[in-house]
Amino acid sequence: MSKNLSATKRTKISIRNRGRNKVYKSNIKTLTKKCLMNIQDLDKCNHEEAKLCLFAVYSKIDKAVKKGVLHKNSAARKKASLAKNVKNAMLMSLNNN
Repeated sequence: MSKNLSATKRTKISIRNRGRNKVYKSNIKTLTKKCLMNIQDLDKCNHEEAKLCLFAVYSKIDKAVKKGVLHKNSAARKKASLAKNVKNAMLMSLNNN
């Protein structure tokens, strides 16, 4: 443990911020998994529900970028990957019908 008062304070602050960041990242991962499960069962649910799920994930990712939890390029990559998955699933469900 550090003896310097400012170093001790920085340690406490970094632990606090790590907990906050972990919550944001966990929420993003959870919503992403739910969205992916939702688009896998796209035959059972409608396309509007998949889009709403996608927009919810977008919102969480954008909030994490705003808070400084994620880098903007990392967020853009996550959003693009998710959008590609949703688009492919929608095309597959339309081709099956």
